[in-house]
Amino acid sequence: MKPSTKALGMSVACALAFASCGNKDNTALDKVEELPRVTVDVAHRQNVAQTKVYTATVEAENINNISPSAPNRIKSIKADVGDRVHKGQILADLDFANADQLKINLDQTEREYKRACELLKIGAGTQQTVDQLKAQLDATRSQYNNMMENTVLRSPINGIVTARNYDPGDMTGNLPILTVGQLSPVVKVMINVSENDMATLKTGMPVSIVFDAFGDETFNGTVKRIYPTVDTATRTFQVEVQIANPKEKIKPGMFARVTIDLGSKANVVVPDRAIVKQTGSGNKYVFVLKGNKVSYNRVELGQRIDTSYELLSGIEDGDTVVITGQTRLIDGSEVEIQK
Repeated sequence: MKPSTKALGMSVACALAFASCGNKDNTALDKVEELPRVTVDVAHRQNVAQTKVYTATVEAENINNISPSAPNRIKSIKADVGDRVHKGQILADLDFANADQLKINLDQTEREYKRACELLKIGAGTQQTVDQLKAQLDATRSQYNNMMENTVLRSPINGIVTARNYDPGDMTGNLPILTVGQLSPVVKVMINVSENDMATLKTGMPVSIVFDAFGDETFNGTVKRIYPTVDTATRTFQVEVQIANPKEKIKPGMFARVTIDLGSKANVVVPDRAIVKQTGSGNKYVFVLKGNKVSYNRVELGQRIDTSYELLSGIEDGDTVVITGQTRLIDGSEVEIQK
């Protein structure tokens, strides 16, 4: 027996109604499932050792540039790069032509002065003439000595020749003929320290240094000098670290890593998985959960501690931070915590 048209219509209506109810339930479920699922942890404050590592290159304690006070032609150079020299050693001879002429004038003036002194003794001269010749003699002798200092060039220190810029026969110019660096008893490195660390940094503090050239061997050093002016571009201060080098093992130009222990500080620490790097910049962020929403907090990183990071700013002690599921989050996102 065939169903009536009226009965068939009611069946279809009920089916559609049931389907409609089913779609509403599914939509509601989809909306619940669309919330990003995250896992969280709690930021906590702890004492963090403030051990800072700085990189620098070695410099000689003293550097002397061997140059004449006026341009002159080089006759000979008596040392080369890498040579060890001692204080007072002749390093270069320059053209003596001007010095020879000045020596002739000096000898002539000295003879005239002695003659004037003899004439004064026998009453045939005047004191004024003697005084004038004495002043002329002193000036000529000073000029000659200065000329000789700039013709025969000597090393003012014990050290090693670190640079040579000319050959015999060249005319001297803006560059020094030789550069001598003093490598004993100490050498130095210059490091740049942030404003935040200046309060705890003191002269005389011990430091440890390692060099790429010597593997894991550690050398001891001391904070020798803290420069008082901040670099406005980097907001850092220059600090001079002095390193004992009695055997001249450490050479200028070596790459050094300087470690300074600045004590400890109670800072907030979060798991390293909480840190999010903003694409296209060096900025770092952490998502902080409040209620069922997250905020996008910019943070300043300190040191890495095993699987955690010290934070210098941006997060408070006890904040709940997201450690997984950040890829779908934006500032203000509602989230579901995954148990």
